[in-house]
Amino acid sequence: MADDGEDWSAPSRRRSHPLLVVVVLAVTTGHLLVTQCSERRPATRAAPPSDSEARVNVLALCDAVQAHRDAHGVYVTAGPTPKGIPRGGRAVAFPKDEAFHRIGFEPDGKVNFQYQVVVQESPVGEPEVSCLARGDFDGDGLNSLYRVRLDANGMTTPIEVQNEGE
Repeated sequence: MADDGEDWSAPSRRRSHPLLVVVVLAVTTGHLLVTQCSERRPATRAAPPSDSEARVNVLALCDAVQAHRDAHGVYVTAGPTPKGIPRGGRAVAFPKDEAFHRIGFEPDGKVNFQYQVVVQESPVGEPEVSCLARGDFDGDGLNSLYRVRLDANGMTTPIEVQNEGE
C-alpha cells in the first residue's frame, strides 16, 4: 500500500455546510420566539371562567338550605351576594353574609357569580324555594341565570339555565 501521508486512525473533521447552520439557527430562533413570546401560554395564564362554579354552588346552596330547614324547621332567604353581579370574567371575593353563614354556605376565595335564595309562597300555601346564581362572563350586561328549586319534600329540580355562557 502506498503511503499518501494521511493518518487513517485520526478522526476526520468535516466542515459544516453554511446553509445547514443558517437553517438550524433560524428554526431554533423561530421556536424560541413562538414559545417565549406567544400570548398563548397555557401554563401561565389563568383558565377562563366556566359555568361549572355556578352548577356546583347552586346545588350546594340548595343542599345547605334544605339541611337548615331539616334542623330548624324554616327556610332562610339569603342574598343576593355579592351585591353586584361579577362581570367580564373577573372573580370577586365572596363577602361574609350572616344569612349564608347561618345555612353553612360560604364559598372559599373568589366567585364569578352572585348567589341568592328566594322563598315564596305557592298558590297552595307551600313554600317555593329557588337557589340562584347569576353571572356575566363577557361583560355585555346580559346575565346567565342558574336556578335549582326545592319542593315541599326537599327534592331538587334539575338545574335550569338561561343565557348559558353569558
